[in-house]
Amino acid sequence: MKIIDWYILKRYLATFFVMLIMFIPIGIVIDVSEKINKILAKKVPFMKVAGYYGDFTIYFANMLFPIMLFLSVIWFTSKLANNTEIIAVLGSGISYMRFLRPYIMGASIVCVLALVMGIFFVPSASKGFNDFRYTYLKNNPETRQSTEVYKQISDNEYIYVSHFNYLDKMGYNFNLENFKDNKLVYKINASSIKWNEKDSTYTLTGYNKRTVGAMGDKLESEPEKKFKFNFKPDDLTPTIYAAETMTLGELNKFIEKEKDRGSGNINAYYVVLYRKYSIPISAFILTVIAVAVSSMKRRGGMGVNLALGIALAFVYIFVDKVFGTLAEKSSMSPFLAVWIPNFAFGILAIYLLRNARR
Repeated sequence: MKIIDWYILKRYLATFFVMLIMFIPIGIVIDVSEKINKILAKKVPFMKVAGYYGDFTIYFANMLFPIMLFLSVIWFTSKLANNTEIIAVLGSGISYMRFLRPYIMGASIVCVLALVMGIFFVPSASKGFNDFRYTYLKNNPETRQSTEVYKQISDNEYIYVSHFNYLDKMGYNFNLENFKDNKLVYKINASSIKWNEKDSTYTLTGYNKRTVGAMGDKLESEPEKKFKFNFKPDDLTPTIYAAETMTLGELNKFIEKEKDRGSGNINAYYVVLYRKYSIPISAFILTVIAVAVSSMKRRGGMGVNLALGIALAFVYIFVDKVFGTLAEKSSMSPFLAVWIPNFAFGILAIYLLRNARR
């Protein structure tokens, strides 16, 4: 590597991490100011609060990563352009594509870092972050519940709960139906179902079982009864919440299980899976766009470049959210929905890069 490569690479990484480190405390201060009354009113233990803000830091950094990367590259590249350093580099005989090489190296480092964070650390942070919010900060108990859950758990069995609280691991109005050759074999219902983590069983309260027979039905009732079923509490939790809290291996296994069951929420899981790859890859696209936009010295200085950069960053986020929602709520391919923003902005990056080279 030449001196110019080290110079740009160090500026690239230092500006990105400094900007990220600067914005995280701002996010924490704003979050504390909004939630301090509820935290004090509920007397939340200090260690719980400290753990929450540790998870918040990772969760918030992952969410801010594309915007911060984009703005940091625009910021320091605009400074290079305003100081005529880019003109000096290109005037020495270095081509524009050669000038871009340290930026691509920096994007590669950030891409790998974002990929590792998204696969191994963000799921755990997301779980801690959401659990704390739903346990201590949400006033409406309905926000802790998934409603009207109906799932196929095997080739012959279907379950239903009207509400499921994924913090207490408790559901209400539980039904299980078992079929053979499209005929009902038996049906179990209970007023509530509770997961027992110690022995991986469920406790059914107000248990009733009806077994269909050729000569008459057999009825069975008990105030309370324990069962082992072949589904887990995660099968009853809100779709996105469950997916965000899984590592890559867990998510892949969960998707395969949901495919076998014919789950209607499978697209939402695929959206979370594909985003683990698409967001890190966006580092290259956003870097190229940022360099192309800011490497020219403009009359308005850095302000014009930053304004243009912020506008493009929010357009990217808007497009990503719109297509992600379309994939979850419609029959649109999750792969296309997640990658369309990168494809579209990749084309924009090529166009801007060609203009910048001229």
